[in-house]
Amino acid sequence: MLDKTQSFKINKDEKMEMKEVLSAVYDALKEKGYNPLNQIVGYILSEDPTYITNHNNARVLIRKIDRDELLGELVKSYLDL
Repeated sequence: MLDKTQSFKINKDEKMEMKEVLSAVYDALKEKGYNPLNQIVGYILSEDPTYITNHNNARVLIRKIDRDELLGELVKSYLDL
């Protein structure tokens, strides 16, 4: 069973929710004076929620997103797929 590649798909609603959550987290970080890109990348790389502010419930929101799915969508977007 380990010789087969597993796959998963993200439906359109989940993609939209990810975008909305990331936008809200970005805005909350910016409002608090942080560099949102650096903080979000730090969170994605480490999964340490302390990179994300509690302001506007951003820390709770970011944890609703599966990091693997988010990374997949980011790579897909970067490659214009």
